[in-house]
Amino acid sequence: MGLRLEAEITPAMSAAEVVKLTRLAEDAGFDRVGISDVPLYPDCFQLLTLCAQATRRVHLGPLVTNPYSHHPVLLASAAATLQEVSAGRAFLGLGWGAGLEEIGIAQPKPVAALRESISIINGLLGGKTITHHGSVFHLSGATLVRKPQQRVPIGIGTRSPQTMRLAGELADIAIVGARHMTADTARNYRNWVAQGASRAGHRAADVEIAPRLTLCASRDGAFAKRSVKLHVAYYLTLLKPPELVIDPRRMEKIEAAVHRASGWYFAPDVFYPPELHELVGDDIVERFAIAGTPNECLAQMRQFAQMGFSSASMNLAAVRRGPSMYDGLRETITAFAEVIDQVKRL
Repeated sequence: MGLRLEAEITPAMSAAEVVKLTRLAEDAGFDRVGISDVPLYPDCFQLLTLCAQATRRVHLGPLVTNPYSHHPVLLASAAATLQEVSAGRAFLGLGWGAGLEEIGIAQPKPVAALRESISIINGLLGGKTITHHGSVFHLSGATLVRKPQQRVPIGIGTRSPQTMRLAGELADIAIVGARHMTADTARNYRNWVAQGASRAGHRAADVEIAPRLTLCASRDGAFAKRSVKLHVAYYLTLLKPPELVIDPRRMEKIEAAVHRASGWYFAPDVFYPPELHELVGDDIVERFAIAGTPNECLAQMRQFAQMGFSSASMNLAAVRRGPSMYDGLRETITAFAEVIDQVKRL
């Protein structure tokens, strides 16, 4: 069957540009396109509806939304609408939510919230009347006015072992948020999914495991690697994988530079501390991103495919030639399109 590929677009641009990028990703050969749900950015569900009307093949969904800024009933309604508009191509990616603390939204009991949300959403999408009194959510006799004709697959995005077990138990897709994948981490995530699947009494093989991989591609490979260094530095300082040995003084400087960055690492107007270009070498970039020329990306994906995964969730990073995220993401998609057929055959 080959490798299934998902592209995530962060909507830091106009709605028309998001639609153009989604069409470009579909034409390139991606199987799914997810739109990020980020506070204060354009609304992902409205964008997904526009993208559904402008595409024919690619599957579409939020990557990922959450049950705190969107109540599960609202998520079920949005998923049902997207499933209808897309003629059965919707999926629903769920997680704890990012950037919510900054706008005053608490995230209590995240595993319980996801468990209860999925139960409520699946029930409503299945046409049931839901009465639910849990530790997070309470419903009395809720029913969707229009349920979808086809089932909406559920994905869970996480780095947490406990939530990954929940994905194995309840989800169709387990989206691994680590960005740094080794044989040992791959084994751990498979084991956590298998534990959850066993708890639910079904096969782990029925759950698609899709590791998140930051992708930045250009015919100018050095520029693509340079463009993604803040992404890499962010995940390096967040995860600090023990097998990656970096001089402590160098790591302190990288952490200090990341703390001086203003805004999200993927934002178009983020301040990029210039010393990161020297502190984060290409050897570190290759640990946390698929970046470089199309052929370099192909070689890196070949190493990834050897870990035995059947799919990959590609968090698209813009080639940073100027302030336009659209132009930078278009360059990444266009460059990767040159080798995507070979990647999917790995």
